[in-house]
Amino acid sequence: MTRMPPSRSTAPALAVLVLFGCAGLAGAAQAQAAGTSTSATPDGAPSARKASPYRPQRLTERARTFYAAAWGLDGMKVSSTSSGNLIRFSYRVSDPARARELVRKQAVPYLVGQRNNVVLQVPVLDNIGQMRQTAPLQAGQEYWMVFSNKGNLVRRGDRVNINIGMFHADGLLVE
Repeated sequence: MTRMPPSRSTAPALAVLVLFGCAGLAGAAQAQAAGTSTSATPDGAPSARKASPYRPQRLTERARTFYAAAWGLDGMKVSSTSSGNLIRFSYRVSDPARARELVRKQAVPYLVGQRNNVVLQVPVLDNIGQMRQTAPLQAGQEYWMVFSNKGNLVRRGDRVNINIGMFHADGLLVE
């Protein structure tokens, strides 16, 4: 009677573990792509739950690098007012020369809602003018503009695109 070396007897069990481990990772990747996240329950079984649309998902590091390099912007944020009638887009300027397009008076800003393809504009008041800042830019300062949202067409949790002249920021989450 000959005995097999220990490495050969454990190899099939190790292969089965690797196969099932990869299948578990693939399932987690599919759940993440579908918008759900997996976590373990107290008994150890995985549970799937839908990701909250209200939890702000920050821009990726690559997107932040792009907006800083191409447009001189950092810290872009879209938020709804408490009444929901106004949507505020705010941003911090890191390079005033590159961010000049955002305050140019001839560049008309639009906010496009991805859910229902609604286009919002910056309101113009008689005594005040456009509700946006067009002052000379300074590095490190935060600037803003407000879009009219009559009828609450864009809500918290929606994804929006901001278009200002040649500038485009796509997929920002309304907080």
